[in-house]
Amino acid sequence: MSELTLFLIRLAYLAILWIFVLSAISVIRSDMFGARAPAPDRGAARAPKSKKTPKAPPKRRGSPTHVLVVDGANSGERADLSAAPILIGRGSDAAIRLDDDYVSTRHARIASSGDQWFVEDLGSTNGTYIGSARITQPTTLTLGTQVRIGKTILELRK
Repeated sequence: MSELTLFLIRLAYLAILWIFVLSAISVIRSDMFGARAPAPDRGAARAPKSKKTPKAPPKRRGSPTHVLVVDGANSGERADLSAAPILIGRGSDAAIRLDDDYVSTRHARIASSGDQWFVEDLGSTNGTYIGSARITQPTTLTLGTQVRIGKTILELRK
């Protein structure tokens, strides 16, 4: 091989190595600090924003009222379902913040549709499980159904 070919191969290898290192740093940064929010438009006039609060479904007798962490590092922590949808993860914006290495920053969400409650995985690395089955789409939750996120187990309770 000529000296020029070897030089070009070394240069390409070095470029690929740097791309890998920079992408690894980017993933670590976004996992530690969360994703960046888009910058506000500085030139536009600021109109007053009306706050729309999500409407909780009407309470029926026997319907769940809160989500409780039953097993894991954050055992005993709870979130009222009246503040639905409930975000679960390691991020600071999560309603149930889990200190677990197997939990993503924005791991899962519990939301309602009518009088039913659903859990949805938000594209987490390690997945969300109901029993031993990994969920890939929004799945219905009932009272006492155990949801496993990392090493933590959550339940809907009255």
